[in-house]
Amino acid sequence: MHVVLLGAMGQLGQRVEESTPPGVKLSAFSSAVCDLSNPASLRRILDKAKPDLVINCAAYTQVDKAESEPERAYAVNRDGVAALVAGTSPLTRILHVSTDFVFDGAARTPYATDAPVNPLGVYGASKLAGEEILLAQAPERSCIVRTAWLYAAEGKNFLNTMLHLMQSRPELRVVSDQRGTPTSAQGLAEVLWRFAAQPELTGRYHWTDRGEATWYDFACAIGERALHHGLLERRIPIHPITTAEYPTPAARPAYSVLDKHKTYAALGFHGEDWQSALDAVLALKRLRPSS
Repeated sequence: MHVVLLGAMGQLGQRVEESTPPGVKLSAFSSAVCDLSNPASLRRILDKAKPDLVINCAAYTQVDKAESEPERAYAVNRDGVAALVAGTSPLTRILHVSTDFVFDGAARTPYATDAPVNPLGVYGASKLAGEEILLAQAPERSCIVRTAWLYAAEGKNFLNTMLHLMQSRPELRVVSDQRGTPTSAQGLAEVLWRFAAQPELTGRYHWTDRGEATWYDFACAIGERALHHGLLERRIPIHPITTAEYPTPAARPAYSVLDKHKTYAALGFHGEDWQSALDAVLALKRLRPSS
C-alpha cells in the first residue's frame, strides 16, 4: 500500500510517520512542501505519487487566530479538503483528522458521531466544512476521525506549555470548567494506521484516550507525573479558575467528551486511559531531554 501523509511535520504527522507499519510505502510531505491552500502544488504531488491512501493530518489549527483570519482557516480546512478530493483518483481513500470543536459543548454526555453539530468559532466551522465536503463529494472513500486535546512530547501543545510555565512561574491558574479528554498523538497515530488497514470503514468516527478531565485536572496530572519522571524540580500551586476569568478570542466548548463506541466496535481496540498515555509521553520526554 502506498500512502501519502500530509502535515508530516506536525505533532500528529510525526507520530504517524514514526509508526508506519511494515509493508507500507509512505511518502510524507510537510505543509511547507505541500500546502493544502495551494491546489496546483497539491495536485502535482498527488499526480506523481498516485497513492492508495492519503492520511490528512494537515490543518489550520490556530483556534484563536482563526477568529481574525477566517479566510486562511477556510482556505486550508475547507478549500484544501475540496482540492484533496479533486486531486485524488476515485480509487484513492482519504483518511482525514477532524476535531471536537464541531460541537458547542452544551451536552452533558459524550458526543456520538451523529450528534448535532454547532461550532462556536471559525476553527470548528472551517473543520466542519471540510468534513461536509468529504461526505458530499467522496463518501464511499472517505473516513473522518475526530479527536480532541491532542498533545505530544514535542511541539506546541498544552503539555509543553504547562511544563514551561511550571519551570518558570511560582504558581499557575488553569481553567476548570471545560471538560474533555487529553489525547496522546502517538495513540491517535496508531489508531489511524488501524483505520488505514480497513478500507471498508467510511464516514465519521471518534478517537481520544479513555476517560475525561478538565484542563485543571490535566495540568495537575502533568505536574505530578513530571515531578515523578524528574522533568520538574519542584511542585508549584495550581489554582482552578473559570473560563470567564481567562477570556480568549475564540469560545471553547465547555464539554467535548467524545463517544468512541463506534470506533471500538469497528477496530476491536479500546486504547488506554489518558493518565497512562500521559505517563508514557513524559517517560519519552525524559529520554529525549531536548524535546
